[in-house]
Amino acid sequence: MSGKDVIIALDFPTGTETMAFLDKFQGQTQKPFVKIGMELFYAEGPQMVREIKARGHKIFLDLKLHDIPNTVKRAMSVLSNLDVDMVNVHASGACDMMAGALEGLTRADGTRPLLIAVTQLTSTDAETLKRDLLIDTPMADTVMHYAQNANKSGLDGVVCSPLEAAIVKEGCGADFMTITPGIRFAGGDVGDQKRIMTPEKAAVSGCDYIVMGRPITQAPDPVAAYTQAMQEFVGV
Repeated sequence: MSGKDVIIALDFPTGTETMAFLDKFQGQTQKPFVKIGMELFYAEGPQMVREIKARGHKIFLDLKLHDIPNTVKRAMSVLSNLDVDMVNVHASGACDMMAGALEGLTRADGTRPLLIAVTQLTSTDAETLKRDLLIDTPMADTVMHYAQNANKSGLDGVVCSPLEAAIVKEGCGADFMTITPGIRFAGGDVGDQKRIMTPEKAAVSGCDYIVMGRPITQAPDPVAAYTQAMQEFVGV
């Protein structure tokens, strides 16, 4: 995969609601790239992934694995059979865990989904970093260090806030991907996100993929909202 894209977060509690939402895009020439997170995956299981893939959608399976290296390696070997396009781990699991994830994800023929690492959640701000996690290092430095560890471990990119995408590109190279949640339309509700940006600004801030949930899924016209996001971010 290459080029910019908008990923819709399918933050629904049931498969029925998910499919009803995706039905709105049935007439579209290109099916949206979608993200399946913990809520939907834990509710519906791997079959939900297979059904959405069969509809022609690219899938980011967002389970944020974080455990000892061998456990993550074995879990990734299972996920590699689901034919998803992107999976992730927490970068705070450290280099050995990320290397294990990459090894487990890679199939016998050498193919694999993209593997990215979460740096810091966009709901975490500098105050939370210091108060709750006892990390005194500035947010930008923490994100950069995690990104460099992911790059060194052979991963394809990181999840970071759009505010840090440019420095990640600067420190890890133009080909190292940045996947950025915390995207809101101008004037929209920010919800529980703290480090946010509009799609239009994200387009020139080093973001390769933006992830949008409620601004699209809860919009009066989700197809129109998705089209707006694509126009602002990708230019199509």
